[in-house]
Amino acid sequence: MKNYIIHDEWKIIEKGFHKEENRISESLLSIGNGRCGQRANFEEKYSGDSLRGSYLAGIYYPDKTRVGWWKNGYPEYFAKILNATNWIGIDVSADGEELDLNKAEIRSFYRDLDMKSGLLTRRFVAQMASGKQLEVHARRFLSIADQEIGAISYSVKALNFSGELSFLPHIDGLVVNEDSNYDENFWIGISQKIKGSTGHVCLETKKTAFQVCTGMDFKATINGELMTTVPLPVEKEKYVGAEVKIQVKPGDEVCIEKFAALISTLYHPKNKLQEVTEKTLKRASDKGFARLFSEQEKAWNKRWETSDIRIEGDVAAQQGIRFNIFQLNQTYLGDDERLNIGPKGFTGEKYGGVTYWDTEAYCLPFTLGTAPHMVSKNLLLYRYKHLQKAIENAEKLGFTDGAALYPMVTINGEECHNEWEITFEEIHRNGAIAFAIFNYISYTGDREYLAPYGFEVLLALSRFWSQRINWSEEKKKFVMLGVTGPNEYENNVNNNFHTSFMAVWTLKYTLEAIEYLKKEHPFLYGDLVKKLKLQELKETSRWMKIIKEMYFPYDFSRKIFLQQDGFLDKELIPANLLNPKDRPINQKWSWDRILRSPYIKQADTLQSIYWFEDEFDKKSIERHFDFYEPLTVHESSLSSCVHSILAATLGRREKAYEMYLRTARLDLDDYNNDTNDGLHITSMGGTWMAFVQGFGGMRVRNGLLHFNPFIPEGWNSYSFRINFRGAHLEFKMDKSNIRVINHSKVSLELVVKGNQYTLDAKKEFTL
Repeated sequence: MKNYIIHDEWKIIEKGFHKEENRISESLLSIGNGRCGQRANFEEKYSGDSLRGSYLAGIYYPDKTRVGWWKNGYPEYFAKILNATNWIGIDVSADGEELDLNKAEIRSFYRDLDMKSGLLTRRFVAQMASGKQLEVHARRFLSIADQEIGAISYSVKALNFSGELSFLPHIDGLVVNEDSNYDENFWIGISQKIKGSTGHVCLETKKTAFQVCTGMDFKATINGELMTTVPLPVEKEKYVGAEVKIQVKPGDEVCIEKFAALISTLYHPKNKLQEVTEKTLKRASDKGFARLFSEQEKAWNKRWETSDIRIEGDVAAQQGIRFNIFQLNQTYLGDDERLNIGPKGFTGEKYGGVTYWDTEAYCLPFTLGTAPHMVSKNLLLYRYKHLQKAIENAEKLGFTDGAALYPMVTINGEECHNEWEITFEEIHRNGAIAFAIFNYISYTGDREYLAPYGFEVLLALSRFWSQRINWSEEKKKFVMLGVTGPNEYENNVNNNFHTSFMAVWTLKYTLEAIEYLKKEHPFLYGDLVKKLKLQELKETSRWMKIIKEMYFPYDFSRKIFLQQDGFLDKELIPANLLNPKDRPINQKWSWDRILRSPYIKQADTLQSIYWFEDEFDKKSIERHFDFYEPLTVHESSLSSCVHSILAATLGRREKAYEMYLRTARLDLDDYNNDTNDGLHITSMGGTWMAFVQGFGGMRVRNGLLHFNPFIPEGWNSYSFRINFRGAHLEFKMDKSNIRVINHSKVSLELVVKGNQYTLDAKKEFTL
């Protein structure tokens, strides 16, 4: 764990430059606006260790898969969101001496990310080798009010010298990805131009032929007065800049306001890119930094109105939850159904910015509770529009008749994950997508989504499960062979409980969907039967047989379902007996040793119990939790939240809080020693779940919102907001009262502590 980030309710603060943790800080202080993201790299040159990163949503490259030996069905490429043109650069020198914090003496240093407004601020005083001292104040943001604009205010004060300050604002397209398989450059130069303070660099991705035009304009002032100096143009390969030289004396302050336009063919035709870039730059320059930032503040205020969570009495917990909500909000705005949520968002290169099952399992609940329901619907439509690709993915593995296997990793619907034990075997992702359809409909009441979008996906998934499962003559049961569950510390196992449970549940839910369509949309159902070539009697009779006769490993002495066949053959040594020097084991142990150990990377069997807790009595949940929790090392970011919620369900408040704090501060405190390559964006949805479903006890049952809350020890109060079926509720709890406020014009029935109440529009009640 790291503990250099200062605790604050609304800011992420680094006091003093922690050079050895710079990559962690670059991740933590990343900014974004749903369409692009930027790591907290310095504007001026920095020769120390840094991961430069600027990323544009949906702009990807198919990097060739690199494996030792090929297997039929292997994807041909790994898709990755590319490191794009560096738009933040402003080189600074004093009398020809370059400002570089890796070489200068740092007299003071402070940087923070204001989560209220998405503003990144940095202040420092640096003494260069010559003894010249500069005081720098830099601010920047990516606008969520105008998503193709980035803005920087960069001020430099000469503290102890007279001389020449030189500034070189620039845009640099000669960028690389650290994780490139063959040290390949992924961009081709298309055009570039610099005239006065305005310039652009247009690039095109190899293979995928996306074009991105990055433009800049800037203004320079000295002591608040606008300068009219004509900049000196600088032009190199995929690089344009404009240098300004200014004579200063002690106390003079020069400010560069730099504006960037980030324009791509995802939203504009190729022949219009430069024109749009110029118009966007003019719009930004005309408004100026202050007005752009005012619009930014208003846009963020609106998002916080519906998603903020407040805690009184625990600053660490408050900072943690707001950090998670902030990063989720700036990663995905939900206005483009072509986009999705990558596990690292736009904060680093790992996982390539592409889509995993994390979205459906961990992010959808957050969007359901905090955003208009179209945002969540867009996440489902993303999968629906990739259905044909999912069918093709299944065909590559030998499945037929419209069976679909959604990819473990994708950006356009094609599978692009290249580890066989995950690509071919971690098929529980199909179950997560089916559950997301159920979860969306249960929460919003939008049953019409089944006709036809949801049903087409469910049918294809059920066809996959029907073919993937086989009959065991020895067991006289249906079995699921050769799979990897959510716990990736077990590969190629038979009868993983979670995978089998989700398969059976999907079949049941698809049967329910058929009955709904027959009753409510008979003509549409008839058309779907023809379109999808559904042989209802033949197919559903097999599904019902599987549902009835599926095998689940079970320990009759402990009265628990086993994670998979053979789990009890392991040496069941609790994780708390591990030598701390061996943690995290995925960085200290060989893979062979991990696979033979009993240790669980993330909630596996408990994942099913969390999703379907109403199908398990409390004693059963307790038995499973007591068996699996001590063996779980939580080295997946997706684990602690599930344990927190189940602990809350069982009334184990200390454990619920412990697991909540771990998931809320996973990146802030670098629990797993991996924040340096980016944040765990999708697990942040799990943090929201741990709070609202754990401490708030929120559930949806039979169309009603239920709350069974408690307040952790040491907290004075907490509150959160929930959108539900047109109503917007604020839920508050302190040590003596529960207060629910209806901020909307919609009345609502809800259940609190087991009692049902009617909450009228614009009313509140207190218990």
